[in-house]
Amino acid sequence: MYQYDAIDQQIINERVAQFRDQTTRYLKGELELDHYRPLRLQNGLYVQRHAPMLRIAIPYGMINSRQLRALAKITRQYDKGYAHITTRQNVQINWPSIEDTPDILAELAKVQMHAVQTSGNCIRNTTTDPFAGVAQDELVDPRPYCEIIRQWSTFHPEFAFLPRKFKIAVSSTTEDRAAIRAHDIGLQIHKREGQIGFRVFVGGGLGRTPVIGASINDFVEEKDILTYLEAVMRIYNLYGRRDNKYKARIKILVRAMGPEAFAAKVAEEWKHTRGNALTLTQQEIERVSHFFTAPAYRSFDALDSQQLLNEQFKTSTAFKTWYEKNTQAHRVVGYRSVVLSLKVTGIPPGDVTDDQLEAIADLADRYSFGEARTTHQQNIVLADVEVKQLFAVWQELVTLGFATANYGTMTDMICCPGGDFCSLANAKSIPVAETIQRRFHDLKQIYNIGPLDVNISGCMNACGHHHIGHIGILGVDKKGEEWFQVSIGGDSSYDTRVAEILGPSFSRVEIPDVIEKIINLYLAQRHPDEKFIDAYRRIGIEPFKAAVYGK
Repeated sequence: MYQYDAIDQQIINERVAQFRDQTTRYLKGELELDHYRPLRLQNGLYVQRHAPMLRIAIPYGMINSRQLRALAKITRQYDKGYAHITTRQNVQINWPSIEDTPDILAELAKVQMHAVQTSGNCIRNTTTDPFAGVAQDELVDPRPYCEIIRQWSTFHPEFAFLPRKFKIAVSSTTEDRAAIRAHDIGLQIHKREGQIGFRVFVGGGLGRTPVIGASINDFVEEKDILTYLEAVMRIYNLYGRRDNKYKARIKILVRAMGPEAFAAKVAEEWKHTRGNALTLTQQEIERVSHFFTAPAYRSFDALDSQQLLNEQFKTSTAFKTWYEKNTQAHRVVGYRSVVLSLKVTGIPPGDVTDDQLEAIADLADRYSFGEARTTHQQNIVLADVEVKQLFAVWQELVTLGFATANYGTMTDMICCPGGDFCSLANAKSIPVAETIQRRFHDLKQIYNIGPLDVNISGCMNACGHHHIGHIGILGVDKKGEEWFQVSIGGDSSYDTRVAEILGPSFSRVEIPDVIEKIINLYLAQRHPDEKFIDAYRRIGIEPFKAAVYGK
C-alpha cells in the first residue's frame, strides 16, 4: 500500500490550510458562492438535498486499519455515525457541516487521506479490481500503475478545469471486475511478445447518454502510458464542449469525431508528449511497485487446508455456504480473499457504521495484514486471510452483520443514495433495493437464480450504474411522482453492453412483481447451467416484455 513521503504530506497539509482559509472567507461573506463552489467541489464537498456531503478518496480502494479507525472517529464526531461506500471505491459521509469540513480534512491528513479531486471537472479517483495483487486470473498487479496515474493526475495544472469530470479504471485480469469500458478511459493490461502494455479504451460512460468505450490503441508500452494519457487528455481539453454540460463528457467528443478520427488526433498530439519527462523509467516503476510487495505470507499445505475446511463444513453448512459465496481464490496457497457483504436487508446498500468501521479495522489487523479494500460493488474485502482462520472470521462477521452469503447474487445490489440524499435524484432508490431484497430473501432461491447484477439509480446520472446491470432500475419523475424504468441485458464485463429498456415505467410498489416476472421467465427458459445474461442474449427482450406487460 502506498505510503506518503514528506512531500506528499506537505502538499496535503498545505491543501487543508488553503481550504480552511477559503471556507473561513466564504462563511464571512468575503468569498462569493460562485467562486467558492469549484473550490469546495475539488475538495470533495457537495451540497445535497438535506445537508452537505463529503466524498473521501480511497485510491484504487486500498485502506489500512489506522485509516478505518480515523473514518470511524470522523463519522462519529462530525456526522451521524455511518459512512457510505461508493461505486468508485470512495467513502461518503452525508451529514457534515461546511464549517467542520476543514477540521475533517485535517483529521484525514493525519492518516494520509484526503478528499482532493473526488468531485469537480478534473480527473477523479482511479479504480481497479478489488482483488488486485492476489487474484488468480491476474496478469500483473495493476495497483502500481493506478498509483502512478494518481500521482500524475493529482493537482495536474493543465487538467484542473476540464470540460467535465473524468474517470479512469484499470484491469489486469481475465475477468473484468473494474468495468473499464464504462469509463472515460479504460486500461486493460496485457502482454505482447513478453512485454507489458495497455489496451486503451476511450469514451465510455453512463449518465444521460450511455456509451461503451472504444479501443483507440491496442498496445501502449508500459513506459509510454503517461505520455499517451497526457495526449488523450489534451485532445479532450482542447476539443471537448464547454457550452453544454450534458454534452461535455469525452464520450460525446469521441462519438462526434468517431473513434478513428479521435485516435488520429491523439496520435498527432502524442508526437509532442512521447519521450518527454513523463516517460516511465524502469527505476520509477520499481520504486512505486515496491509499495505493493507481497506481505509476509506463511507457507501452508494445500491438502491440509482443504482437510480442515472439510471438517468445518461438516460442523456448519452455513459456514460452507458463506465460504462458497463470499470468499475468493487467492494466488497463495493457504489463503482466501473474504468479501464482507454490506447488503443486509433493511440497511442501505454500501452503508457501514462507525462501530463497524472500527470492527473492520480490528479484523484487518488480526487477519489481513492491517489492510482492507473497498469495492465497486459497495462491499469491503479482506484480501489476505489464512484458510485456517476463515471459520473464526466468519463467526465474527455473523455477529457484525457482514456474513450475508450473497456476493454476486441479485441481492448484492449496486444502489446509489438516490432521493433520500441526492438533490439531483428523481426518485428514492434505497427503498426499491429493500423491497427487492425482501421479496427475494430466500438464499436457496437466489442461488438457484445464479449470478445476477441488479443496479439501481435514482436519476439519469447513473451513479448506480443501471445501464450495465443485468437488470437495471432507473428512477424517473412523472408529474412530480416517482416512477421506475426497468432495463435488462446490461453487462460490465470486457464485453460491455448497455441494457435495453423494457418498456413503460412502473410505480415503486410494482417493482418486486416486475422483477419476479423477469426472473420466472428466465428460470423457465434457461438451458442447464445457463446464466441470466446468456439466456437474455439468446432469447432477446421480447419474451421478457410479454411476461411483464402481458402482451
